[in-house]
Amino acid sequence: MQYDSRTTVHVTRHPRVFEIAVRGEVDYDECDLLQAAWAEAEETALPVTVVDLSGVTFGDSALLNALLDARRRHSAAGRELVLLGPLHQAIRRLLTVTGTLEHFTVTDSRSTALRLDQP
Repeated sequence: MQYDSRTTVHVTRHPRVFEIAVRGEVDYDECDLLQAAWAEAEETALPVTVVDLSGVTFGDSALLNALLDARRRHSAAGRELVLLGPLHQAIRRLLTVTGTLEHFTVTDSRSTALRLDQP
């Protein structure tokens, strides 16, 4: 049986911001895509990582765990992690029900997210 994932993860390096754009559904099977993006973000160690979740229509505990782990690592390194929306209702519900939404910086404006690192 062949598995056909329609989930994509695309990374873009800006001068001081590492952007990860995620599209589709994210569960355990797709977390390896996110892990590769997190590894690249850590390697570049830019001051801000923006995770564009506006195209994510479903996420489960695997997505939540990946986001919380990234938040912990960024915080420990003194770097900013920003979630870019608007968040799909399912993703907002995942973060709200688990009580984790308040632990993230969330914005619906890409231009705002990409300028967060400027003084």
